[in-house]
Amino acid sequence: MKSITPQLESLQQAIEQTAPDSIIQQVNEAKKQFAVSFSQSTAIKVGDHLPRFRLQEAIGAEQTSTELLSQGPLIITFYRGEWCPFCNIALAGLQRYYDEFKAKGASLVAITPELPNSSLSMIEKHDLKFPVLTDSHNEYARKLGIVWKQPESLRPVYEALGHDLQQRNGDKSFEVPIPATLLVDKDGIVRDMYLNVDYFKRVEPKAVLEWIEAL
Repeated sequence: MKSITPQLESLQQAIEQTAPDSIIQQVNEAKKQFAVSFSQSTAIKVGDHLPRFRLQEAIGAEQTSTELLSQGPLIITFYRGEWCPFCNIALAGLQRYYDEFKAKGASLVAITPELPNSSLSMIEKHDLKFPVLTDSHNEYARKLGIVWKQPESLRPVYEALGHDLQQRNGDKSFEVPIPATLLVDKDGIVRDMYLNVDYFKRVEPKAVLEWIEAL
């Protein structure tokens, strides 16, 4: 099965059935507040020129947007971290379409605030075929207007779940990117994108393939 929506919905249901009510309430309230405060007008949009990036891969090499776009269209997906099960489902879904993306001439990269040692662990665990790039302190995501400064009320929730974002990301900001997915054409223009402040929801990889086919 290549559709990821049933997996995402099943995971959400499992969390709602097993997690303490206090944690569910805190998570839902934080998501609700962010949905109200987030302004789409300040985020990157279809038709915008993608800001350039130079980011480090988990294995230490650098990747630049200029070099990647010289090879053809580029799919960029932002993810919160290897600790986020919704992100793992989304990345696995894109992985299943990787060969089809490549057959259409498109490259794929994932961008995360996690330090290279954490993202390397993720690559090893999930055997990803595409590069995972570290966006230190969410500096690049900030240029795109897709950073969420999570409320302090969620810190004890993360701690209870064993997620130390300070160690994983190398800073105390408690910020994560909104897990957006963009298709950028070879000229650096954003042609399609999916942006949803509810990180429980993600774009279907098949839809990304359709974006590429429509170029």
